[in-house]
Amino acid sequence: MSNTQRQALIVEDDHALALTIAELLTSEGYKTETRFDGDSGYQAAITGSFDIIILDVMLPKRNGFKVCQDIRDMGIDSPLLMLTAKDGDLDEIEGLEAGADDFLRKPFERAKLLAHINALIRRYDRHSRSQFSVGELHINAAQRSAELNGVGLSLTPREFSLLEFLMSRPGVTVAKSEILHAVWGEDFDGDPNIIEVYVGYLRRKIDQPGQESLIQTVRGIGYNVRTP
Repeated sequence: MSNTQRQALIVEDDHALALTIAELLTSEGYKTETRFDGDSGYQAAITGSFDIIILDVMLPKRNGFKVCQDIRDMGIDSPLLMLTAKDGDLDEIEGLEAGADDFLRKPFERAKLLAHINALIRRYDRHSRSQFSVGELHINAAQRSAELNGVGLSLTPREFSLLEFLMSRPGVTVAKSEILHAVWGEDFDGDPNIIEVYVGYLRRKIDQPGQESLIQTVRGIGYNVRTP
């Protein structure tokens, strides 16, 4: 879990339940925001940055399905737990199709709510740590894949490892010794200038014509990936 305080958005028109959830999450170290209708919940979701969104289905002004679909359409990928008081599977199916990550039926135990939230955040954290993006360059460490402007890149295993290492630290200057240790291994005893060779390979594959190189050389120190 991150050292920074987790942020939670609760969108629930039952004021007592919303405040109960907020108090529970606050006691777990979260900073919470509460909204009581779909429109204000949607606005909060697209203007804030939340580690978890808890969204009721039956809301005034804009129902939970519509809120979920709308925030997903805006590119918000925060873990989203949808709540419903209805029995049956139809709400769950519609919620998952709208972009919800998980579903919980009311009434529920506090411990069960926390278990669902913690599972969603763990899953999201694992997913986030495996993907890195800088501008239009995206890599997926779990799949060992990379793409630029939506087009897949053909990288050798060593090129990918070097790019992954640098992209996981955007804007941070990394010493050559650290790169050698991480990418080539602590037992590497060859020419350290091999890094320059592979940076050159990467630049030919990822740099855009007429634009500054994505991988910057910091003379006497090492390299960094510039941020947009």
